[in-house]
Amino acid sequence: MRVRTSANRGWIGALLLALAVAGVAHADRPATPATQHAKSKAGGTGDVAQPREAAGGPEGEEPAVASNFDAASGIMVSHESGPPGAIPASAAPDVVGAFRFLCMAGQLRFDDPILYPGKPGQSHLHQFFGNTAADAHSTYASLRRSGDSTCMNRLNRSAYWMPAMLNGRGQVIRPDFVSIYYKRRPNTDPECNRVRASCVALPRGLRFVFGFDMVHPDAPATGAHYFNCQGPGATEGHYETLVEVAKVCPPGAQLGAVINAPSCWDGKRLDSPDHREHVAYPQWTGGKEHCPFTHPVVIPTFTMGSWYTVDATLDRSGAWDGTRPTWHLSSDEMPGANGTMRVPGTTFHADWFGAWDDATLRQWTENCIDKLLNCHGGDLGNGKQLRQVTPFAWLAKPHAVPVPDRPAAAAGADPHAGMAGMAPGQALR
Repeated sequence: MRVRTSANRGWIGALLLALAVAGVAHADRPATPATQHAKSKAGGTGDVAQPREAAGGPEGEEPAVASNFDAASGIMVSHESGPPGAIPASAAPDVVGAFRFLCMAGQLRFDDPILYPGKPGQSHLHQFFGNTAADAHSTYASLRRSGDSTCMNRLNRSAYWMPAMLNGRGQVIRPDFVSIYYKRRPNTDPECNRVRASCVALPRGLRFVFGFDMVHPDAPATGAHYFNCQGPGATEGHYETLVEVAKVCPPGAQLGAVINAPSCWDGKRLDSPDHREHVAYPQWTGGKEHCPFTHPVVIPTFTMGSWYTVDATLDRSGAWDGTRPTWHLSSDEMPGANGTMRVPGTTFHADWFGAWDDATLRQWTENCIDKLLNCHGGDLGNGKQLRQVTPFAWLAKPHAVPVPDRPAAAAGADPHAGMAGMAPGQALR
């Protein structure tokens, strides 16, 4: 466990720092495995990228699907960086340009359109963010054509999801907010011009899974995930499990679950049989991070931080024997080596299915990323920013909701459905 402590910050200050807490200085974070280890054949097609049809993207991606609403209505004059229309400051001395925004909690579904496409109810319970229409049947085209967004507005119809946070008492703890921090070296960086290397925008239709591998649980986890706590009485740090962070996270503070997406792409496939091997993480060589030769294309990575207000249902004893009702991820109910639930938080993983409006993605890539700017609050780096259309609040209302019923037709379909939800009779449904 790696822990760094700092003086407790005021409540408002802690909240306002959420955008940066997961990655402002993480260009130098320890590298995770260069390639994904799992070789699952469950679901997916291993789609090959198609020829691009519009400027501004990489060499291959899905055909363009235009926004079916007035895209201009989602853009406004920026006010995040000073006077109206001001350009954000440089991110230097950091080597990556940054684009940040906040999302609200979305739908809860037993769906996974990447791992179980077209099969509703097959997965453990997921907490979705972004596209409100995302479900088991989602494709790039359907995401682009339908749904609102919990990430500011419909210009970002991408779908983000992770295991739901359960309290062991038949309830889901909803996140107060989710911070998303995209970053990449500018395309003028020498690292983008190495042999076979290039730095591109996110390709249309790219999707992947990262973090703990539910299919191959003994494989090394990717994403360098950690848990943190901030607010009154909290001790900030990087904690490996929910059991560890709970000891320093009192009621009223906010507990964060933070994970990093891949930043290297093979430049060919938008998906792969295991939904992981077409993307990778950089390797440390010569004192720098380099994408491996198998995945030479550098794409914007993102750090996702999901933040929850702590209540009395979080067991703060620091002890774990598999029977205590406490906070845990829905995926933790997958049996461990001894047949019991895994230590809470150890199965943290996330999924992403990109579906940005083309022009908007091009704006934040060309300005915030390629001009090495420090953009936040949806600032596009050109005097404009994303309009906050989705109602936003710093605290989730409601804070907790009942665990929904799994669709009847899919009952028992998930390989770890039915494991005790840590309280007698409260199985993952």
